[in-house]
Amino acid sequence: MNDSNKKKELTPTAIVLGVLLAVVFGAANAYLGLRVGLTVSASVPAAVISMGVLRFVLRRDSILENNMVQTIGSAGESLAAGAIFTLPALYLWAEERPAEFSPPELLSVTLIALAGGVLGVLLMVPLRRPLIVADKTLAYPEGLACADVLRAGEAGAKHAKNVFVGLGVAAAVKFVTGWLKWIPENVVWPVKAVRGAIGFEVSPALLGVGYIVGPKVSALLFSGAMFGWMVLIPVIVATVPEAGAMWDAGKVKAVWSGYVRYVGAGAIAVGGFVSLVRSLPVFLRAFKPSGCTSGAGDGAERSAGRDLPMRTVIGCLTCVVAFIWLVPVVPVSLAGALLIALFGFFFAAVSARMVGLVGSSNNPVSGMTIATLVVSTLVLKETGSVGAVGMVAAIAIGSVVCIVAAIAGDTAQDLKTGHLLGATPWKQQVGELVGVVASALAIGGVLVLLHRAWGFGSDAISAPQATLMKVIVEGIMDGGLPWGLIAIGAALAAVLAILRVPVMPVAIGMYLPVGLSVTMFAGGLLRWAVSRRQGEVAAKLEDTGTLFSAGLVAGEGLCGIILALLAMI
Repeated sequence: MNDSNKKKELTPTAIVLGVLLAVVFGAANAYLGLRVGLTVSASVPAAVISMGVLRFVLRRDSILENNMVQTIGSAGESLAAGAIFTLPALYLWAEERPAEFSPPELLSVTLIALAGGVLGVLLMVPLRRPLIVADKTLAYPEGLACADVLRAGEAGAKHAKNVFVGLGVAAAVKFVTGWLKWIPENVVWPVKAVRGAIGFEVSPALLGVGYIVGPKVSALLFSGAMFGWMVLIPVIVATVPEAGAMWDAGKVKAVWSGYVRYVGAGAIAVGGFVSLVRSLPVFLRAFKPSGCTSGAGDGAERSAGRDLPMRTVIGCLTCVVAFIWLVPVVPVSLAGALLIALFGFFFAAVSARMVGLVGSSNNPVSGMTIATLVVSTLVLKETGSVGAVGMVAAIAIGSVVCIVAAIAGDTAQDLKTGHLLGATPWKQQVGELVGVVASALAIGGVLVLLHRAWGFGSDAISAPQATLMKVIVEGIMDGGLPWGLIAIGAALAAVLAILRVPVMPVAIGMYLPVGLSVTMFAGGLLRWAVSRRQGEVAAKLEDTGTLFSAGLVAGEGLCGIILALLAMI
């Protein structure tokens, strides 16, 4: 295979295969997220499938073409996550209050998803250099895992072995826990001595992510989880009779979901603001014309090269915001479009940083959406948009911002992979846009079919995140939102920021189920134990562990998507 073939990147083959994967991953993760409230990151699975199809079936030998397929394909999962966490609320209202609400039109759902996806990609263009190229503290575990998978495939069987052993182990464990149900996936034990709780998730992917991000970040996540589940829950149970009754009835998760999660959401909102303020000088430098000049060289140096032109990006951003305001089927006013622009940029930056810490699978976009919904609903209420009109507008604004955050996180991981492999930045950004368009055209039909088949809110697809968003909007419009809990989280985040403790990992630990943080912490401890070894053996162990961890992430993701597809069928 000659060098020109090896450098092929944005090819028709890559586009077709990437679009197919984007639609499949989007549909599968829509079902998975509506059923359990979580989605599986598709970046690493897309990289594995790309390598298998292009290298071993089509006999094409370009690592950059493989990377382009996973770049396009992974967009489907992220766009689906943003859509299913919010838009089902509109269907729920139409079922519960048909006199006030009508089911959303298919075109409306498609355009909301399309607008959010395009904004998410475009907002990451000026952030690529400061976050992906310049900031060496962000690990981007899925981005690193994708690069390891693709390099292992290119290097041959010797290097690929560790990846595929991890892939097989993770897939087997996921099949046993997710399909056969021989082992519970999530275990939570009440701690009667303090009336708190502890637990863990049987998840090879989380173990791999913990290994990749290392002991420091995983320890911060663990500390946030312990504070939430072993300090806040006991305090709440002891002081709130309703919470005490829940705990006594064995509903520990209900206490966390009804109380602690709001504290975590407040902390995430303030933590995101602190992160943005601290990084504002770097972000502003990214908008200078020099940030888009051409670069040269190979590998990572070439990856610091040309993005999409900033004039084009700014022009497109302006057009999308105007489109959101002016198109009648998108129920957003001028004020709502401006809120989308404000929150979109803010949470695109926060999301891109967050996935660099904990990976896309654990990116709490719902926390960002909660913050958006709170502010947007208050603004709409104060400006006279109340009742059904205001509630639908709030969900539309939250949906766009949720999709922006999800796509920005996915784009950041993909651009990190490209940076490590020497991909062309503007071509990857075009690939992301292709994946977004394909996914947006499909997601509306997927939501309609799932709703008609089972109905959102049913036992089959309970839509837990969208139900939470619906409750928040209703709570603000009708009163009753727990502002005190949100304020507690904001105050905790402020104290952590003053003490120079990284806010985001701790806040995420409080917001996510305890089992996720515990399992990731175990992976971080394993990385710490390996790093204490000396000499060449330690280097080999660490390299082997990284490749094996990449395989764990890939294996669970692939098996999770296959199980979701089987469930859909």
